[in-house]
Amino acid sequence: MFGLYITHPQVKIDADIPVPKWGLSELGASRTRQAATGPWAAQLKRIISSDETKAIETAAILAAASGIEAEIVEGMHENDRSATGFLPPPEFEKAADWFFANPDQSFRGWERAIDAQRRIVSAVEHILAGHDASQPIAFVGHGGVGTLLKCHLQGRPIGRDRDQPAGGGNLYGFRLADRRLSCEWTPIEDWQGWM
Repeated sequence: MFGLYITHPQVKIDADIPVPKWGLSELGASRTRQAATGPWAAQLKRIISSDETKAIETAAILAAASGIEAEIVEGMHENDRSATGFLPPPEFEKAADWFFANPDQSFRGWERAIDAQRRIVSAVEHILAGHDASQPIAFVGHGGVGTLLKCHLQGRPIGRDRDQPAGGGNLYGFRLADRRLSCEWTPIEDWQGWM
């Protein structure tokens, strides 16, 4: 059976609100509702969400499609960027490039990429250790740590070249039996499910 890592789609950016409290924009919510109509969403038996608002909202929409409750788990949050607070998009993109290119170092006080990778891998592996591998499961979170998890699953060094397309709202799949990737980043509303 398969697992999915799903990133929240577009958010309402507000420099006056802490980033973890940002919610989905109308576009982001609309994309998630469209994805929830896909047959794969109704097949999910578990949905595990980060504790950030945008991930919780994404997970709740998907969980409604499968008639289950999303589980909120600490340790799945995005890399901690609170040291710099909000960065305007062009500045943020430069910072993210640096973050992935220098995984052993901290960008102006950010959580290091290697530490964020250890954290997300540990959280996912802990959940999967007690999960029935015959049941499909989805993890809903964030692009940065999702990419770090993807690098780990592929056995490749941390690199932004494995990051999702801009805007978020993408997923990749992996086999639960051996943790091998089964599909690359795909927009959530376009994914057709397990073939």
